[in-house]
Amino acid sequence: QVQLVESGGGLVQPGGSLRLSCAASGSIFSINAMGWYRQAPGKQRELVAAMSSGGITNYADSAKGRFTISMDNAKNTVYLQMNSLKPEDTAVYYCNARGIRDAITNRYDGMDYWGKGTLVTISS
Repeated sequence: QVQLVESGGGLVQPGGSLRLSCAASGSIFSINAMGWYRQAPGKQRELVAAMSSGGITNYADSAKGRFTISMDNAKNTVYLQMNSLKPEDTAVYYCNARGIRDAITNRYDGMDYWGKGTLVTISS
């Protein structure tokens, strides 16, 4: 059973920074890609940034130039460094992992796994 646990959310003033972390645990040999999504009140969940195990990144236009995603493949952990935060960045941020190969069975699982989310609030 794969679990994702996020940390690092909180209340920050506009212009500030936060670093989110998400650690995947379970019987994991490898993860194809991990990423961050967010959902603001009354809005649909949207991609913020994603990264493949090979280092290919994909950012939402709203995140480009301000957010940086990184992965530690050895630790099955993904990070999101968020700078120059704006009130419109306020949302629950969810960690995602997909394409997991089981460490024991070697079976490939194409499902999406999600964390429970961490709240990011940008307000003065």
